[in-house]
Amino acid sequence: MIPDQEGPATPSGADRFDDEHYPAYTMGRAADMLGTTQGFLRSLDEAGLITPQRSAGGHRRYSRHQLRRAARVREMVDQGTAIDAACRIVTLEDQLYEAQQLNRSQGLANEGNTRD
Repeated sequence: MIPDQEGPATPSGADRFDDEHYPAYTMGRAADMLGTTQGFLRSLDEAGLITPQRSAGGHRRYSRHQLRRAARVREMVDQGTAIDAACRIVTLEDQLYEAQQLNRSQGLANEGNTRD
């Protein structure tokens, strides 16, 4: 929420449509979307790649961000990569991306501090 904006402090249901980290998908729906089994999703949880949130009843709920990561692993597994190796590769890819973003933002901040 923008600090000076009036209205409720918590997001409404409509605000969550754009939130890629909102756990909107049940395990069954997530498996259907990925064309995989629920066991595959459980294995990603066990490997530590994704940690789904739990509903009040204890059911796993997945976000779009988590499903994108799971889809990347599935592509690698379908090409013959072991699931543990695929999870590690995806984790390293994400860490590299975050480091590159940080370097870019620091580089831009440093450019503003240089004098000609």
